[in-house]
Amino acid sequence: MASERTVGAKIASTKVPSRDRGEPILSVKDLWIEYVTSRGPVEAVRGATFDLYKGESLALIGESGSGKTTLGLGLVRLLPRAARVSRGRILRMRPEGPFDVLALQNDRLRRYRWEECAMVFQGAQNSLNPVLTVRDQFFDTFRAHRRERSREIEERAAELLRMVQLEPERVLRSYPHELSGGMRQRVLIAMSLLLQPEILILDEPTTALDILTQRAIIDVLRRLKEKLGFATIFVSHDLSLAAELADRVATMYAGRIVELGPVEDIFYRTAHPYTRALLDAVPTVVGGEERLTSIPGSPPDLRNLPSGCAFHPRCSFAIAACRTEYVPMEPVSEEQEVACLRWREFRQLAGAGRTRGNLEGRAGADTARANADGAAT
Repeated sequence: MASERTVGAKIASTKVPSRDRGEPILSVKDLWIEYVTSRGPVEAVRGATFDLYKGESLALIGESGSGKTTLGLGLVRLLPRAARVSRGRILRMRPEGPFDVLALQNDRLRRYRWEECAMVFQGAQNSLNPVLTVRDQFFDTFRAHRRERSREIEERAAELLRMVQLEPERVLRSYPHELSGGMRQRVLIAMSLLLQPEILILDEPTTALDILTQRAIIDVLRRLKEKLGFATIFVSHDLSLAAELADRVATMYAGRIVELGPVEDIFYRTAHPYTRALLDAVPTVVGGEERLTSIPGSPPDLRNLPSGCAFHPRCSFAIAACRTEYVPMEPVSEEQEVACLRWREFRQLAGAGRTRGNLEGRAGADTARANADGAAT
C-alpha cells in the first residue's frame, strides 16, 4: 500500500488546493520542444500544459529521458543549441499583464532569467566556476543584472548563505573545490535567490548527496520557501522528495505529462498505471517483507514512439484501443487529470489497496476480457 511506503510517509497535511491560490504566475500552453539530430527531429517534450501558482511547489517525476530537465530548461530559455521550441507558449503572469517568455530578447530575457525565474542546475561542481571564489561569483551574478555597491551585494550574499545554514565568513572566500558537495549545492540555492525571483526551478537538487545531506537540503528548501514565498518547479527521481516538498505532481513519460494533480491524489489515488509503477518500484521501509518490483521493458525511443499510448508496451493494463488511439488528458476530479483510457477501472483497483501483483493479475484478466470483447465486435 502507498501508506506503507517511503514516498507516502511524510506528505504534509497543510497543502493548499490550487483552486484556493488565485491566479497563476506562470502558464505553460501546449509546449513542444525538439532536438535537431542527423536522423531528424526528436520531440523531447510533447504538448506540456500546466499552471504554476504563487508560492506552490510542482514536482516533475519520471524515468530518465522522460523530458523533465528539457522542460525545465525550456521554461528558463536555456535550451542547448540543438534544441528548440517548435510550438506552444510560456506565459509569465504579471499585475500589469502577461507576456510570452518565448518572445523575450536581449536585456529583457536576461532580466527574466534571474530576476523572475532562476534555475539550480544538476551537479553543483559543474555549475560553479572553479577559478573564482564564491564571493566573486555572487558579485558577477548580481552585477550582470543590477548596479549596487559592493558592500550591499556582500551583505545580501551573507544573508542568503546564513539562510542556507552556511558560514558566510568562510564560504565567501572559498573556491568551489574547498567546499563539500552539500555546501556547493546550498551555495547554488543561495545564489539563485540573490535577485529575489518569484519562480525557482531545481533540477535534481539532492542527486549524488548522502542521505543526511539530502535531509539538510530538503529542510533548507522548506524554510526558504516559507520565508521568501517563491514558487518552485523541481525535477526529481526521488519520489520521497516529491511527497515531502510538492503541492502538486506531474508525471512525465516519453516527453508528455500523463498525470497531473495534488500530491495526495497522485500518491494515494493514482489514476495512471505508469505513476503506480513508479510508486511500486520504491522499496518499503515498514511492514512485512515485500518483493521489490520494477517496470518491465525500457522507455521508448523518442524517434520512434509506439502508436496510441506510448506506455502501452510496458503496461499490463493495456487493451487493444491503447495501441491505436491517441489518449488526451481528461479530468479525474476538479484538480487531477490523466491521459489513460482505463483510468476509472485502474483507479478503482489501485484505490482498493491491492498490491502490485494482485493488481496485475486482475488487470490481466480484465485486459483479456476487453480484448476478446473487441475482437467479437
